[in-house]
Amino acid sequence: MGRMSDLRTLVAVATYNERENLPSLIDAIEAALPEADLLVIDDNSPDGTGKWADERAAIDPRVRVLHRSGKLGLGTATFAAMRLAIAEGYDLICTLDADWSHPPEKLPELLALLPVGATGPSVAIGSRYVRGGRIVGWPLRRRVASKLVNAAARLLLRLPTRDSSGAFRAYRVEILRGFDFDSMRGAGYAYLEEILWRLKRTGATFIETPITFTERRAGASKINAAEVRKAVALLLRIGLVEWTGKNIPSPSTASSDAASV
Repeated sequence: MGRMSDLRTLVAVATYNERENLPSLIDAIEAALPEADLLVIDDNSPDGTGKWADERAAIDPRVRVLHRSGKLGLGTATFAAMRLAIAEGYDLICTLDADWSHPPEKLPELLALLPVGATGPSVAIGSRYVRGGRIVGWPLRRRVASKLVNAAARLLLRLPTRDSSGAFRAYRVEILRGFDFDSMRGAGYAYLEEILWRLKRTGATFIETPITFTERRAGASKINAAEVRKAVALLLRIGLVEWTGKNIPSPSTASSDAASV
């Protein structure tokens, strides 16, 4: 098993209008993981997030920025980061939301759960729904929606994970080699359940550790009822494959939201 200091780690943060949150978040990530590299994937944020990220990258060799033409979704942003991690030989890749809902100080604990080069879990998940996990600042309706989505993922996709819709994760890059990103139907946050399901079908295993999930520090949430409906519709299509072996009927008109459910 490689020591953590020997493993090349990439932390990916997808952004859209996160200028108020990103500076302090990058500082906190770098404090938690002094040896890791950071990739900001910005979807042409009108508030100048991408410009600020470029300025930070110009003076900070650990930070780089990928600019995209518009709001293309959390899923495709994450796939771009994963492809880069594969191409550049990273051992581990972490993802977290840009709005401070995930605790960056928990990143070392998350990574420690993935022993590269040894038999062990393939994906580590910072979980709101295992013992010790909790949510701070969410209204009841959003808690209920999240619970329903995760219950559907467990039932329809037969996922063993309690928190399948959160983006606070670490992946062993080796399990992503050969992964068919083009087959993914979810471009927005619905990708979170779908990628676990597809990885499960390739033999990947998962582990969860409790986190405290906190409502965003600044800015507006992008989640709405329509996005939840799209996610559930995609779960139903994938569930059809899981339970019958049939093909997914049609690609999802996927959400472009970058918030967790």
